[in-house]
Amino acid sequence: MQLFVGLGNPGRAYARNRHNIGFMAVEAIAREHATPPFRKAFQGACSEGRLGDDRVALLLPLTFMNESGRAVGEACRFFKLEPRNVTVFHDELDLAPSKLRIKSGGGNAGHNGLRSISAHIGNDYKRVRLGIGHPGDKALVYSYVLSDFAKSEMAWVQALCDALARNASLLAKGDDAGLQNKIHLAMEAAGFAGDNRE
Repeated sequence: MQLFVGLGNPGRAYARNRHNIGFMAVEAIAREHATPPFRKAFQGACSEGRLGDDRVALLLPLTFMNESGRAVGEACRFFKLEPRNVTVFHDELDLAPSKLRIKSGGGNAGHNGLRSISAHIGNDYKRVRLGIGHPGDKALVYSYVLSDFAKSEMAWVQALCDALARNASLLAKGDDAGLQNKIHLAMEAAGFAGDNRE
C-alpha cells in the first residue's frame, strides 16, 4: 500500500492557483486510473485504487496547505504506512515551469506544506517536485504562488499532469528515473522543450 498526497488549498477560489498543482496532479491520476470518487477521510478527500500491480490511496488534505501534515499523519496511522511509502506532489519555485524532479528526503526549501508533513511523519518521504518557476523577487513569492496560472500556462500544466497520470504506475513501483524520462519525452512531444530527465 502506498499513499500519494497532492498539496494545495481547498475551495474553488484556489483551484487554479500555482500552489495547487499538487492537487491537480493527483486529481489527474484519479481520473486516468478511474479510482472511485473522493470521499471525506483523514481531514481530507481520499480515493483508493490500483496503479498497475500496486494499491494506492490518493489523498488531498483539506486542512489548508500549512496544516497538510495533520491529514497525512492520520492517513499513515490508519494504513500503517512508513514515510517511505508516501509520495507528495507539490509546487516547486526552484524549477522552471513544466519541469518535474523526484527526490526522497531532504529539506523543505521553505515550503509550508512539506514542513507540516515533515513535522508529522519525518522527512523520509518521496517528493514529486512540479516546477512553477520563480517570480524573481522573494517579496513576490506569496502572491505569486497564490495567484492563478495564466490561461497561456494551462496548456503545459494540463500536459504535465496528464503525462504524470498516464505513467503514475512507474512511480508506484519505484521507477523514478523511468518516470522522469517518460515525462521528458511526453512534454517534448507536446511542444514544451526542456529536460525532465535525471
